[in-house]
Amino acid sequence: MRALGYAEADLVAAYAVERPSLRVNFVASADGAATLDGRSGGLGNANDQHILGLLRQLADVLVVGAGTLRAEGYGPLALGDDAVAHRRAHGLPDHPRLAVVSARLHGLGPEHPSFAAAPVRPLVITIGASPAERRRALADVADVLICGDDELDAAALPGLLAGRGLPGVLCEGGPALFGALVAADVVDELCLTLSPWLAGAGASRIVAGPPSVPRALGLRHVLSDDELLFLRYARRRG
Repeated sequence: MRALGYAEADLVAAYAVERPSLRVNFVASADGAATLDGRSGGLGNANDQHILGLLRQLADVLVVGAGTLRAEGYGPLALGDDAVAHRRAHGLPDHPRLAVVSARLHGLGPEHPSFAAAPVRPLVITIGASPAERRRALADVADVLICGDDELDAAALPGLLAGRGLPGVLCEGGPALFGALVAADVVDELCLTLSPWLAGAGASRIVAGPPSVPRALGLRHVLSDDELLFLRYARRRG
């Protein structure tokens, strides 16, 4: 299969995962908006979806905030046959695990298709102050983990997942979760799809939250399908 004019094996090599690592994937408009008409999907195209699927194929765990899960209409995290075959050939389980982050667990129930139809038992990452009855309900369909007392301990999140055998982390947002990870200085990579839209004022950026220390990134590659730019940045260490 070819996408963006590249052989699939070349794309896999271009996005190879270095474990342990925390990779964030986002799409943004040319003027910096994270959404178009309230959703990120309108900014991308079929090639963007292909890269999204490839990043999931390479990951051990997909981390997503509960708000993004609801807004973007996430379903069960099930990969296609080719992706499953690739994972088996590289000693990985058939599907990555889904980890949903929610401080209060509002609007997050065991009936959600991401839980009810999941091919592998998901995780729910919450805080100690979240309602105990909601944690108990979700424990029927997911492993519920505590990461912080009154707010998410973003600095502890990668270690918490690595301790469960999930060192290759892919995060798909949303902006508040991305902001917390940036502030905690745990983001190793950003895969950013740049879309040729001017969304105008009002839309959020891909990162949200209080100000934090700037972090330098190095550009690893630039790919294009003559419509979108696919950028891979990696953290500069030292």
